[in-house]
Amino acid sequence: MRSQQSGFTLVEIAIVLVIIGLLLGGILKGQELINSAKAKSLANDFRNVPVYIYAYQDKFRAIPGDDKVADTHVTGATNPAGATTAGNGRIEGKWDSTNAADESVLFWQHIRLAGLATGDTTAGAGMPTNADGGRIGVSSDKPFTDATFNGSYYLCSKGIRGQFAKQIDLQIDDGKTDQGSIRVGTATGAAASTTTASIVDTDVYDVCLAF
Repeated sequence: MRSQQSGFTLVEIAIVLVIIGLLLGGILKGQELINSAKAKSLANDFRNVPVYIYAYQDKFRAIPGDDKVADTHVTGATNPAGATTAGNGRIEGKWDSTNAADESVLFWQHIRLAGLATGDTTAGAGMPTNADGGRIGVSSDKPFTDATFNGSYYLCSKGIRGQFAKQIDLQIDDGKTDQGSIRVGTATGAAASTTTASIVDTDVYDVCLAF
């Protein structure tokens, strides 16, 4: 007697392939939604922080971080130490400084104590991060050497993947990462920004807004 060999029919194989296709489609769509939400969160950082400065300035006639009498405006605030720089309208110190005495670090304490943002109100503690875990900071020190990149303040966000950096520029500015009010680069402080064509989606960059 010949034994019968069982196997999958073409219909069964087709059904399995359809199910696999649906699962892959769902995964890809889910990843797309996650990336979209992350890009929106990263872009919102650049919209929110300037509002903090203007709101604090409107309320106290001073710049957060640079407010030389911050302790009289908000209870528990630390006043900037610079005798010649405090109250000069600039936020002194590097945007990613970790020195608790720098105005760029005191900035976060002042706006938090003023009720404009949430977070640790201890000077130098709880520095904010973006959706990719990179540091966010603000300063009056120019982050890129571009001659056309000028503002009173610069808001920067570190460690943003190239694909998101381009989306941020497109959402907020002109889509050109080496022009306009948003610039993207590999290192702030000593280099020029990077052209859009040179941005690699999987590499990480610093993104900065001049305002």
